[in-house]
Amino acid sequence: MRKATIKRKTKETEINVKLAIEGSGKTRIDTGIGFLDHMLELFAFHGLFDLDATAKGDLKVDIHHTNEDIGIVLGDAFKKALGDKKGIKRFGSISVPMEDVVANVSVDISGRGFFSGIIIEGPKIFKIKTSERYSFEYANHLFESLAKRIGMNLNINLTTHNPDLHTNLEPVFKALGIALDQATQIDPRRIGVPSTKGVID
Repeated sequence: MRKATIKRKTKETEINVKLAIEGSGKTRIDTGIGFLDHMLELFAFHGLFDLDATAKGDLKVDIHHTNEDIGIVLGDAFKKALGDKKGIKRFGSISVPMEDVVANVSVDISGRGFFSGIIIEGPKIFKIKTSERYSFEYANHLFESLAKRIGMNLNINLTTHNPDLHTNLEPVFKALGIALDQATQIDPRRIGVPSTKGVID
């Protein structure tokens, strides 16, 4: 089984992540940010990853450092668990609806980390503050850190007519879990690394 345990401690945060790619969606998540805990539970459940993630951060200041560093450590865990990436499918893509929202997520574990932000199609989305004041900006920071550390090209397109933050981000996290599950699966027909270069950094 492809597993990884990553610990990262700075003056701002202390993050611990245990990940099993071949899991069943079991989670134990406590980041100190309730909204993010729920989103990561959805991500792991629908991606069928076992995920144990805890964080201590300078939440008395704001959630920025904790949110971003969770993306860093989660990305490092996936990169370590994937190892040399031999046999992986590499690509994943899915559309997930929720009410009047559709999240389209595509990933390519190419070794080249790229994410330019959630592309929103539809009327202007009003920022709905949760108790932790989560936002699209925080989600973008998390996804950017995750994509760069895995070495993954990540594209997220959101078609929406709904102003509720939760209703918009829930299908995004679900879709990311499913797409990443697809990309990390082993293709029995594939011999070696899925790149004509013969290596994915």
